[in-house]
Amino acid sequence: MAKLYLKFEQAVLKEFTLAQAPVTIGRLPDNVIQIDNLAVSGHHARVVWETDHYVVEDNNSLNGTYVNNARINRVALKDNDSILIGKHVLLFHDAVEQPLKPPTHDKTMPMQGLDATVVMTSKSPHAGLDHHLPGQPPFTPLGRERIGVLTVMDGKTDESQYTLASKLTVIGKSDMASIKLKGWFAPKVAANVMKRDGKYIIAAAERDVRVKINGAEITGQHELTDGETIEVAGITFTFTYQD
Repeated sequence: MAKLYLKFEQAVLKEFTLAQAPVTIGRLPDNVIQIDNLAVSGHHARVVWETDHYVVEDNNSLNGTYVNNARINRVALKDNDSILIGKHVLLFHDAVEQPLKPPTHDKTMPMQGLDATVVMTSKSPHAGLDHHLPGQPPFTPLGRERIGVLTVMDGKTDESQYTLASKLTVIGKSDMASIKLKGWFAPKVAANVMKRDGKYIIAAAERDVRVKINGAEITGQHELTDGETIEVAGITFTFTYQD
């Protein structure tokens, strides 16, 4: 039975069992899956059944829909696909799974506490504890991850340095942007920086926006490495990692 797990950061917020009826996703309350976040469009995307598989479709959303880090218009879903919408992730599972059970706690050992992921299912009012979802790597404490930092070298923004702690960082003039550009002609959304498995990926948000890495224009997505220079919408950043 196919399911979608709605996640934010490392927490699983809700579980949805898929049938053949379309599942709409967006910020407005009339969606089947409501994500109340300004980075999400009112009717952002939907998941539909087609003969023998599920398909996810973007609904001309402002910030786009990403499947496994690639921006899509429409694509067939496979087991363990990760759908990024705004700052939330929908994890797709297309397999019959055993019910998630709380781990057996050894009274002689300390509780896992905040290191465990909370899994909330629609069939039970109680949240069980599990270290990770089926097919996913074990949770790594954030303290062990390297966090990306963008430092402004040239241009006008609201800050001089930005820590990329979120799954999605939006660069633009829009109110939803994490890195706010200044100036009359600054694009509302110039580029997006996505965090995936400790890596950072940048991509232009609009076709007429150019992104340069170390002086060379890129097309599509680019994985950032320590020390690279980014130019977008008249702003020059340096990307570095901090522990």
